Amino acid sequence: MSLDYKVLEKGQPGVVGGGEKKFYAQIVNGKEANIDELVKDIERFSALSEADIRGVIIALENVIQDKLSQGRIVRLEKIGSLYPSISSTGELEAAKVSAASIKKVGVNYRAGSRIIKAIKDAGFNKI
Repeated sequence: MSLDYKVLEKGQPGVVGGGEKKFYAQIVNGKEANIDELVKDIERFSALSEADIRGVIIALENVIQDKLSQGRIVRLEKIGSLYPSISSTGELEAAKVSAASIKKVGVNYRAGSRIIKAIKDAGFNKI
């Protein structure tokens, strides 16, 4: 199994007209893997039933939401870690920074070393 990539031309960020343009490789994402597919694959590797697997996935989602909303880092061992992030507008004085300054919230994911290795080992196919 290999990862498909394509070649894109990109200009320099922040330079009017793009500045010097260079070519970069970019992954071509394939079809999504949904919960149904994941459940069927997990069933093959475990003694758990479909209902048990679905229950665990839903419970894991709920627990992750709870921990992230507490500002905690969720470490999923070899899968990696999830952590909350925010983006805010800049203020001229520290006292003016408030919750209203926060413009975007998100969750960052840092893959575990085994996942990174699996992607590297998959190889690449230029399309």
